[in-house]
Amino acid sequence: MTRIIAGTAGGTRLEVPDAGTRPTSDRVRESLFGALESFGAIDDARVLDLYAGSGALGLESLSRGARSADLVERGRAAAAIVRKNSAAVARAGGVAAARVHESAVHPFLVRAQGPFDLVFTDPPYDLDDEAMTADLVALAPLLSPDALVVVERARRSTPPDLDAAGLEIVREKTYGDTTVWWGQPLDGADRDQPAAESQSR
Repeated sequence: MTRIIAGTAGGTRLEVPDAGTRPTSDRVRESLFGALESFGAIDDARVLDLYAGSGALGLESLSRGARSADLVERGRAAAAIVRKNSAAVARAGGVAAARVHESAVHPFLVRAQGPFDLVFTDPPYDLDDEAMTADLVALAPLLSPDALVVVERARRSTPPDLDAAGLEIVREKTYGDTTVWWGQPLDGADRDQPAAESQSR
């Protein structure tokens, strides 16, 4: 079962598409969002959730105080589930419903308007490195100066080329078979923040 972990919609169950998506586990989300809240990255943030799947990352952000969330999911059936989940979270948490975009990620980024303060990108494990880099480069102009970009990939995957998008890695952590990187625009990376770290467990 996937659910909203905390915030005004805490405990709300989320539907998960039958196939074609890879939901972030509750354990990873709980650790990730605890760190993001400590960093002050969620409150009033404009959130973008790419390869949204069930929408759990963007919707967790809304539950915890984000200002808005845009969720991008290409699959028609999955996007319909994201809309249902968004409505459930909005009802339970008294928050604005997320905006759900039924679109492939790269075309969305090319036409989108920012800025976004917190971005989650959790692409399919089979997305190749070139496509991942192209997404990050297209995302870069949409970021606020102090934005955080959270990239989730398989532990064995090549690390994302954040440099190509003008991003600096400020945190890296491995949870079992999953590694999560935080990137921040180089011009915004000097703000008060935890030192870059690499942790595994």
